[in-house]
Amino acid sequence: MLSPGRTTSLGHVPVTKTLRNGAWRVVELITTPVVPTDYLDVIAPLRNPNVLRARIEAVHRETDNAVTLELRPGRGWLPHQPGQYVRLGVDVDGIRLWRAYSVSSAAGHPAGWISVTVNAVRDGVVSSYLRDNARKGMVVHLDLPAGDFVVPRERPAKSLFITAGSGITPVMGMLRSLVHELSDAVVVHSSRTPEDVVFGADLRALAEQGKIRLVERHTATDGRLKPADLDELVPDLFERETWACGPGEMLDAMTEHWAEAGVAERLHVERFRPTVLVAGEGGTVTFEKSGTTIESPGGVTILDAGEASGQLMPSGCRMGICYKCVLPMREGIVRDVRDGQVTTAVEGDNVLVQTCISAAAGPCHFDF
Repeated sequence: MLSPGRTTSLGHVPVTKTLRNGAWRVVELITTPVVPTDYLDVIAPLRNPNVLRARIEAVHRETDNAVTLELRPGRGWLPHQPGQYVRLGVDVDGIRLWRAYSVSSAAGHPAGWISVTVNAVRDGVVSSYLRDNARKGMVVHLDLPAGDFVVPRERPAKSLFITAGSGITPVMGMLRSLVHELSDAVVVHSSRTPEDVVFGADLRALAEQGKIRLVERHTATDGRLKPADLDELVPDLFERETWACGPGEMLDAMTEHWAEAGVAERLHVERFRPTVLVAGEGGTVTFEKSGTTIESPGGVTILDAGEASGQLMPSGCRMGICYKCVLPMREGIVRDVRDGQVTTAVEGDNVLVQTCISAAAGPCHFDF
């Protein structure tokens, strides 16, 4: 008989550890197909370093159509560089949709917080949902920061930022982080009206303080911003290292203008991509590194379908080790077999997917 506070051992395994492991396996049997860690994630959603999430700590309205979300990332987060973006996963009507948003806050927050600014667009499911429904305490899924739309370590002597609409968001992150290191910075921003300028008050304050030269263009009165306008607004245009972000047509025109001047290397652009994916039942699954392509039925998990085809799949699920089966999905659409929830990824992404609970809902490409 054991005295209180004492342990003994069976071989080299303490009895307390044996009992604890046994109890955990019983809990797993009771909760199947959901595992105990799923319940822990509900109670403490930021605890899991393998499934990155963030809690909304505050919501600030910038314009009638734009809101800034202050986010507290969970364990596993890595700091961003000014100008980079993150992808948010938001559940809308049972479907998990992922969208990319530039980090608009300064880098290096003491508590690790970041901000993203969402500008609702026509027919934008996620942007409209966040504008209307984002609240303090809401938890969203999160990816690590990505993108090369950044200012180099050696700051340019002259810099120019050309933005339109929500294209100001990555540039605002750059200015908030680096404006004190940019000796000659010009910002040319286009919006429909002065009231529609996202971060209008912040930009005008920087200009009043002499930290930037701000040029506002309003399409309601000035028309769309064209390369010819820049030749007049910024006489030393091609002497400046330039970052441009906005609608595709504007960026295409700028790219052609810089190329014709023979200074294409001085222009850096950031493009926003639309995502349109429709969920079905099953699909072709491609494991890109191994070069294996399989047909995966809708009711079969990607883990099982891969193993059945002879593909060596990472997994610890059957030994009670969670998240060892997670693979990055670069592009595609999957459905959670437990609750029917859909997760999407667009080309070039790396959305982490648990293959033991996910079935193909269309063509999928995994970085594996």
